[in-house]
Amino acid sequence: MTVNSGIDDTQISGRWIQISFLIAAVLFNLCLIIQIFSVGLAYFYNSDWWKLHIWLVRGYSGLSLILLVWVFLIPFPRRVRNLTASMPVLLGLQFLTIHLQTSFPLAVFHPLIGFSLFSISTTLVHRTSHIVFPNYNQD
Repeated sequence: MTVNSGIDDTQISGRWIQISFLIAAVLFNLCLIIQIFSVGLAYFYNSDWWKLHIWLVRGYSGLSLILLVWVFLIPFPRRVRNLTASMPVLLGLQFLTIHLQTSFPLAVFHPLIGFSLFSISTTLVHRTSHIVFPNYNQD
């Protein structure tokens, strides 16, 4: 005797992939928060915290590329895909603003791009959570 629940293995698998994507997006966001905190510590407390700031971006920037591939492998709305696609672009701009030597000091844009990256990452977590847990987020 077979019971058909109306949910196939593909739906269950896709849901777990979406949940995993959300977890990775949250991890990326937490890394950004720690990185922002380390900048404050380096600037206002002890410059040794710059090492953590640099180490963090080298460690989690690859996660943005993983999320980018991931978002196109599973069904997500266009807005989530655009948010995800913008993160590696902004990380690349972050790298350029610090390492390119030009007559105009591009480093002045570094904190602004960082704020944009944090805002986009937070929005990505928010939007993805509404997709993964639609009933939980209703008022």
